[in-house]
Amino acid sequence: MRTAWKASEYSAGGPGGQLMNESRAVPIIGVIDDDEGVRESLAGLAESVGYKTALFASAEEFLQSARHRDSLACLILDVRLPGMSGVELYTQLNQRPRSIPTIFITAHADPALNNWATKTGVIALLYKPFQPEILLQAVRKAIIQSRS
Repeated sequence: MRTAWKASEYSAGGPGGQLMNESRAVPIIGVIDDDEGVRESLAGLAESVGYKTALFASAEEFLQSARHRDSLACLILDVRLPGMSGVELYTQLNQRPRSIPTIFITAHADPALNNWATKTGVIALLYKPFQPEILLQAVRKAIIQSRS
């Protein structure tokens, strides 16, 4: 079940929730989290401001799916996943010619993870629970980066 977010409270970049540049395709945000409730809530938030989403329960599911993978504007990626971790997936994806701007989310504070994220160019590392607007700011930053 998706969490109800008020679209009027969050803007995807312009007045009235308009996307940053309507002449371009609507950005697709990939969400990889093993918790279905988290996936659905993040999708609901992103969709409430006009983004499209592609949801995945694991890193392996993401890698096996060709759906949207090359067209994602950014990833929202849980650090701890069963099987391949979010960090392992990020490292693998960054070995490809086109990297995907990534926002990590986690419920576990880890100073070493903070240092790693800073050094590797992660868009943001957010600790659960986080404010929806903070996540949307990071998504906007990731989309700008993906378009440059």
